[in-house]
Amino acid sequence: MNKWHKIGVAVGFSSAAILTIHIINKIIFSTSVVNGATVITNKLNYKWKFGNISYSKTGNGKPILLIHDLKNTSSTYEWKEIIKKLSKNRTVYAIDLLGCGYSDKPNITYTAYLYVQLLNDFITNVIGKRTDVAVTGDSCPLAIMACYNNNMIIDKLFLVNPESIGKSTLIPNKKSNLFRILLNSPVIGTMIYNVCMSKRNIRQYFNQELFYNPNKVSKEILNAYHENAHLYGSSAKYLYTSTKCRYTTASIGRAISEINNCIYIIAGESESNIDATIEDYLSINPAIEVALIRKCKHLPQLEHPDMLLTQFSIFF
Repeated sequence: MNKWHKIGVAVGFSSAAILTIHIINKIIFSTSVVNGATVITNKLNYKWKFGNISYSKTGNGKPILLIHDLKNTSSTYEWKEIIKKLSKNRTVYAIDLLGCGYSDKPNITYTAYLYVQLLNDFITNVIGKRTDVAVTGDSCPLAIMACYNNNMIIDKLFLVNPESIGKSTLIPNKKSNLFRILLNSPVIGTMIYNVCMSKRNIRQYFNQELFYNPNKVSKEILNAYHENAHLYGSSAKYLYTSTKCRYTTASIGRAISEINNCIYIIAGESESNIDATIEDYLSINPAIEVALIRKCKHLPQLEHPDMLLTQFSIFF
């Protein structure tokens, strides 16, 4: 076998392998969304400059905007147990952030500044009046910076297990940039993404980080988060790439110290490093009020929705 024959065989095997991986990726994306676990019955659409934004509007009364965690697996589904009860005396808006749920997922680098623009534009153009905001985890800095940018459109801020101030200051480095290039590659990057977003890995993430009681992680919740990670095919991976590579962080220390809005932290008692996080927030702004929910981690709105609603009603 001469040199060129060997090269031809190698190229042939490589092409076949890449084609096989591509087909497997397509099958994973198509089969992950067949159950319609996250279908929104009253879905509305806001045509924003960087893509269409999916949201829902329910109830009557003073508006409150619910913002899910900044994860590619997250969506308005996160608030499903809260919306109906909260809408009895509030107008409840729940938004799928760009790159999440049923909102568009363009191939761009997602940044904190992008989401601050989105929140300011959404509140101004869709809600049209000053609103309370309830926000989870890594999305908390986005709401804080939106409020800092224009505190006339946001009233009270409810931070559910907010990201630590230290984590919010992390920025991309050479290693994360190389990882971004790998993840954004068409076939291999998509395969890595699908491995990371397998049901097994999502369940493990729930058991270790999101729920205090793993037995409460129902098949429905698991299917919904798995589906969110695969809606719109390989486009779903671009937010994951940006968050993993720290493009969505925002330094919030100055904003927390200077905004005059009422800020409330509602935290799961068993959330990782929550005591240190709360201490950091209070050291910058002692006026922040805090409530802890027992036997709970990152997502009280799914694990203990009634307890979260109780805290909302107290702070309202």
